[in-house]
Amino acid sequence: MDLPKLLTLYYEERPDPEDPLLRVAFGTSGHRGTSLKGTFTEAHVLAIAQAIADLRASFGATGPLFLAKDTHALSQPAWATALSVFAANGIEVLVEPEEGYTPTPLVSLAILEHNAHHSAKADGVLLTPSHNPPEDGGFKYNPPTGGPADTRVTKAIEARANALLKEGLKGVKRLPFKEAKGRAKAFDYAGLYVARIKEAVDLEAIRASGLRIGVDPLGGASLRVWERLAEAYRLNLEVVNPILDPTFRFMPPDHDGKIRMDCSSPYAMAGLLALKDRYDLAIGNDPDADRHGIVTPRGLMNPNHYLAAALHHLFTTRAWPGAKVGKTAVTSALLDRVAAALGREVYETPVGFKYFVAGLLEGWLGFGGEESAGASFLRLDGRPFSTDKDGILLGLLAAEMAAKEGRAPDEVYEALAQGLGRPYYARKDLPISPEAKAKLARLSPEDVGEKELAGEPIRAVLTRAPGNGEPLGGLKVVTENAWFAARPSGTEDVAKVYAESFRGEEHLEAVLQAALALVAKVLA
Repeated sequence: MDLPKLLTLYYEERPDPEDPLLRVAFGTSGHRGTSLKGTFTEAHVLAIAQAIADLRASFGATGPLFLAKDTHALSQPAWATALSVFAANGIEVLVEPEEGYTPTPLVSLAILEHNAHHSAKADGVLLTPSHNPPEDGGFKYNPPTGGPADTRVTKAIEARANALLKEGLKGVKRLPFKEAKGRAKAFDYAGLYVARIKEAVDLEAIRASGLRIGVDPLGGASLRVWERLAEAYRLNLEVVNPILDPTFRFMPPDHDGKIRMDCSSPYAMAGLLALKDRYDLAIGNDPDADRHGIVTPRGLMNPNHYLAAALHHLFTTRAWPGAKVGKTAVTSALLDRVAAALGREVYETPVGFKYFVAGLLEGWLGFGGEESAGASFLRLDGRPFSTDKDGILLGLLAAEMAAKEGRAPDEVYEALAQGLGRPYYARKDLPISPEAKAKLARLSPEDVGEKELAGEPIRAVLTRAPGNGEPLGGLKVVTENAWFAARPSGTEDVAKVYAESFRGEEHLEAVLQAALALVAKVLA
């Protein structure tokens, strides 16, 4: 067998072909694999890859396919399997030289750069489960827009892949790995990214400032990119952890004792936090680098706080006439207040970066961010840079902020909080049945009879996002100084309840308890 030996270690038995296996949204991160049961098998990869090969032309992709992987153990064998399918289908596949690792934003940029200059449009696939534990696998598909696939695309892939599984994979084409690898073409993803990044961030200001920067890729695919950035732009930047280990055994346990490479978690970032006094600024990324973690001498920034600071800096240093501010429904309302102070319109969407792709691509969104430490923004001249979450870009923006404003991002946030109101934010997971999950997703504003929330009149009860009118998959209740949102998890039998108050910790607790009571009542 000429496929990598690692395949036999991780791929499980082919699932029952009668089961509906593929149900999670392609192009989003944070999921355990791609199946209903949470397993990530060779059958899944074969079915999904063939489905993409069958359908990509209908998504507008008739050119090359950018194929990449992160540093998870499952990513390498899944990458090899996907390559064997794409090559067998006659697709021109572009891969990292010497089977190297590639961050998510580099795939997005490669797609956009190719499509800006060629009529035959490219798409991309990245094998990654994002920040999740070492044993997890995942499959991202980015169509010619360069960003996460929308619902139309994901449903089409899901349906075709399930049909292939039910047929026992009879419709899957596949070449031996050695032959498939021989047909693939090498592509320098990092070289392109390093060359173009100066069009989005002021690297010269960072270099001239002499800012001491520490970077921890958390064992992920951004390692070589950061090394090349430091060399190319002569930055005072040190990679503090150059270890690449698919077991991630060097990682400290997260809050629940699991190994999770989450750069927004103080537990996962403990190693970098221990070194924070060595640097003016430190940056962390998850394994596929679509998330950012920002550390100052005062500690790890809350992702919502950094997004507010980033938003303020961007819209006071870039022109971007008429560009809106993109945020998800569960991202801090401080972003709304910053945008209002800057005279910018907010485009609020359901959870999912896919809702920002069109706006970034077309230039009417200057910035898109979500509370889970994912964001991207336009180039200095208003063209798109990456239409997927870009943890490297947001890390460099923090350095630009410190270099040009003479204050760390948390100091920028502190000034905003003092002037516009200090947000207090919480999230709680509420165990519920599958039936209750379905009911939560179908709620209407009429299901909420209350007129007040924690002592304030309710201004709005939303089940659709005000920006794009898409269903929230739950509901959001808003007052003048607070809000809460409740939505079902896509992977567990829980309701996720988010709450925020600008009136202090006690009021936040009152909002959260009222939210939990209201959710329990409407689901009873």
